[in-house]
Amino acid sequence: MKEVRISQVDALFSNGSYPIEFLFYYREGFKTGKMRSALRELSSIFWPMFGEYRDGLIFFDEYREEDCYAEEAVEQELDLPEIKENGFEICSRFRLPALKRLFFLKVSRWKNGLTLVAKMNHLAGDGYSYFYFLSLLAALSRPTFVPFKSPLLNLLLKPHHRRTALKDFSFKGRTLKPVLQADRFTIEFEEILRKDVQAVIEDVALSDHLRISTNDVLTAVAVKKLAGRQSESWREEISLTMPIDVRRQIKDYGRGFFGNGIMFHTLKLKKEQLENSPTKEIAVHIRKSMPSVSRETYIHFLAGLEETITEGNMEKLKPFDPRGGCLVTNLSKLPSDKLDFGSGNPELMIPLTAEKNSTAILAKKENFVLRFAS
Repeated sequence: MKEVRISQVDALFSNGSYPIEFLFYYREGFKTGKMRSALRELSSIFWPMFGEYRDGLIFFDEYREEDCYAEEAVEQELDLPEIKENGFEICSRFRLPALKRLFFLKVSRWKNGLTLVAKMNHLAGDGYSYFYFLSLLAALSRPTFVPFKSPLLNLLLKPHHRRTALKDFSFKGRTLKPVLQADRFTIEFEEILRKDVQAVIEDVALSDHLRISTNDVLTAVAVKKLAGRQSESWREEISLTMPIDVRRQIKDYGRGFFGNGIMFHTLKLKKEQLENSPTKEIAVHIRKSMPSVSRETYIHFLAGLEETITEGNMEKLKPFDPRGGCLVTNLSKLPSDKLDFGSGNPELMIPLTAEKNSTAILAKKENFVLRFAS
């Protein structure tokens, strides 16, 4: 049996909160035999996502397909216009139930295509880890792919699972309360033209001599919209939380790290400021607040999580509090072009996880789409 201790960041998700779950639609179906063989092959390499969690540890003994995979035939057509709306009902309909293992994959064959729903407990890893695995699974599933011999596969593609490489940590004997389902909320979309985002970036460069990012602008748009929707319920100060991937800056992790290689950055914004300031001013404020990510600053972030745990403030051990703030996650660079299982890339890629007072930044061809949950 293999086992690994969870990290300080993993602990935030030890109650099953914020699973990473997407629906992928393929107009042309594909045979799943190679994919199922690839799942079995990869389970020994990406073993934490096929394991179970108990008392601060992820355990893995052996791969059993019935715990991680299901396939069905649906004798009707998938209603694509309805799916594209991706409202609350659609998310609820396609979400998978609670997981026994930390990952599950379900394939549904419709009369007009195939859907694949992949769900990973966030305890197993972050969005980078999720797509790292799925991209490799797709590559190994394609009929034209020349299969690696197992030793070479391990050498070239094996991720590492050193979750406490930076700072020793034990979550043994600690528990978080189960996730309570939020009240019903509304899911809405807004398309943002790339040229409009670029115009704000260029304006700031000329007027403030400051380089801001696309993410700064889109996050500013998102938090202004959410603040407007919650004008009555939120206090005068709003917390904006953004996850930051630290793999590039933390060499102890690197691109091969499979787990939660993220840091949560939170800043306080005045409701009045959000209501009355232009988008570019909020974007500049966001840019100036961004922390410098280094080994030292990340260890400090991990130490802060440990302090919360040691003091027993388990209610505070969560990415953000939707009662007084919002979460904005940028998903616009997801590798949909690497998810070809043999019949082409997915025509639709829809996130099924949504939390009240959160926004997902998605890509739509050359433009962006903001998905608001409020």
